[in-house]
Amino acid sequence: MNLALFDFDGTITFKDSFAPFVYLVVSPARAGIGGVLLLPVIVGYKAGTVSASTTRSAVAWCALKGRAESEIRDAGARYARDVLPRIIRRKAMQRIDWHKARGDAVVVVSAALDAYLRPWCAALELSVICTELEVRDGRLTGRYKGGDCVGPEKRRRIEANYRLTDFTSIYAYGDTIEDQQMLSLADHKYFRWREVGGPIQQRRKSDHVDEVVGR
Repeated sequence: MNLALFDFDGTITFKDSFAPFVYLVVSPARAGIGGVLLLPVIVGYKAGTVSASTTRSAVAWCALKGRAESEIRDAGARYARDVLPRIIRRKAMQRIDWHKARGDAVVVVSAALDAYLRPWCAALELSVICTELEVRDGRLTGRYKGGDCVGPEKRRRIEANYRLTDFTSIYAYGDTIEDQQMLSLADHKYFRWREVGGPIQQRRKSDHVDEVVGR
């Protein structure tokens, strides 16, 4: 059996999924307050001194802290059903179907939030490793459980969940530098849907964050 690892935003999708979900669930009042609180982070991000991952985490904290878990999970399920299908690449689904037809294990490995990515993957019978929202007493803390699933964390979680020596070949699909460590595990690496042999070029997921902070 082979293992196929897919990034989500920008690889399976042709646009960001994080920002539209945040816009969907955040109230106008909280959005206004968050804009003020996030200003130093946004300035730092624009200046290149604050990472995309840190910016996403700050946005999630402002938008989701204190919200009822059930409310956000319900919103995530609706988002997975009604919105995500509109932004999925046909090429990606064809490749996923190709792997499934071969009997390969297919895993989506992403910084996308579990609130919507888990139900989307469940509907397609795909395994998933992703950023998980932390919950206490039925409410979101605004933090991530185990941190943001990007860069080295993607590789760590893959290796924690799968014994890679059990697989004949490993395929990996990504689109930014945040996927470098995941791609390094693969025998067959695909970067922006082209097979590559060496290190990938530097490119952060700036478009994803810029949709939130207003590029």
